[in-house]
Amino acid sequence: MASATFSGARVVVRGGGDLASGVVARLHRAGFPVIVLELPAPLLVRRAVSFGDAVYEGIRAVEDMTARLTDVAGLEAALAAGEVPVLIDPAGESLAALRPAVVVDARMEKRNPGTRLTDAPLVIALGPGYVAGADCHAVIETNRGHYLGRVIRAGSAEADTGEPGTIGLKTHSRVLRAPASGHVHAYAQIGDVLDEGALVAEVGGGEIRAPFAGVLRGLIHERVAVQAGMKVGDLDPRVAPEHCFTISDKSLAIGGGVLEAVLSAPQVRERLFATP
Repeated sequence: MASATFSGARVVVRGGGDLASGVVARLHRAGFPVIVLELPAPLLVRRAVSFGDAVYEGIRAVEDMTARLTDVAGLEAALAAGEVPVLIDPAGESLAALRPAVVVDARMEKRNPGTRLTDAPLVIALGPGYVAGADCHAVIETNRGHYLGRVIRAGSAEADTGEPGTIGLKTHSRVLRAPASGHVHAYAQIGDVLDEGALVAEVGGGEIRAPFAGVLRGLIHERVAVQAGMKVGDLDPRVAPEHCFTISDKSLAIGGGVLEAVLSAPQVRERLFATP
């Protein structure tokens, strides 16, 4: 995509993890210029499909899209090239200069870390912790089930259950957690098919081994300082390595909800074909 169709309606997505990926993909492919704001050391597990991984790699390809780590000065060149610029800006200090039509809080902190209705003409938040009409204009349901991806314009999303989604009849066992505090030293790579008991990584001298046979869908970057008990990896019992490198159904459903919220918002329509 050489240039965005809706160049006057910039979207800033705060957070570049795997659930944010569906949001970025849906908007980018629909013709919106999308900018991602990230942490200096993002807590990404499914890094192969996380635009925020550009913070570590400089460039991250997600399916047919390219994310590039840049700054405000390099932003326009990245957008003109049809890329998704990623800025290190956890506090959102660049929002005033970027003047987005839409801000999407995709940080998935299960609480409001400071998002306000005044951040942009349209403010959207993903999941629990936000109240549509008070913190933002719309909330997108992120809990799996009948309401996944629905746009909530008054009230909140369903409360966090603390239960990982079921994949191949596995729930908690598919989540790999740090046995100690420290940095992850990987012995396996994302996309590797592992036997039960295979050594995945070490943290602080403690081993992480595969609890069952499966494919390593995600593993946190070695630059991240993790705490004991923290989620650092994801093992998928469905032996389909290609799933590790494509955006999930859940993420795309959430992205569809965001796209609906953007296109149906009267405060954005006047900017769709405006010159930035």
